[in-house]
Amino acid sequence: MTFLGRSMAGEDVLEVEEAYRGKLISLLKYHVSANGRRTVREVVKHPGAVAIIPVKEDGKIVLVKQHRLPAGRSLVEIPAGTKRNNEEDEECARRELLEETGYRASVFRKIRSFYLAPGYSTEKITLFLASGLEKTEQRLDEDENIDVLETSPREVFKMLCEGAIEDAKTIIGVYELMERLGEEALQIG
Repeated sequence: MTFLGRSMAGEDVLEVEEAYRGKLISLLKYHVSANGRRTVREVVKHPGAVAIIPVKEDGKIVLVKQHRLPAGRSLVEIPAGTKRNNEEDEECARRELLEETGYRASVFRKIRSFYLAPGYSTEKITLFLASGLEKTEQRLDEDENIDVLETSPREVFKMLCEGAIEDAKTIIGVYELMERLGEEALQIG
């Protein structure tokens, strides 16, 4: 395959070194040969994550609001979390939904998987639609402080259109929900 006259066959990896290892992520330096030249690609190695669109029986969507240090403020998001110890996607989704919102779901339907920032990160998120919700209680990690919001799909879409939702996985989730519910259900005004 060619694009603008250049081969898209890939790059030859010459060496990989770990520059940093944290609790959840690592920073790898890939020394590669690209187009006959040596260069370095910095890659954040991430175990993967899930995101959940929880829909209650009354049609309301369950969202969370939590402080995000890199953003410098609290963001409204769909529940989500990082996979632990080779967890399967649905197992992680069940755990994160319960921890963050206090809801259990009887039905999880995988919608799609996507990379958040493939230019520098291996993080791939699997998005689920959750239904058959039963309220229990939040089981937050010690370092988490999360508020739970329950609102109509129309209000969620309005928040997105007004810029109140800035989180990429949530934006993707809202558009996936819109596709499933139909645009008429989400008309604003």
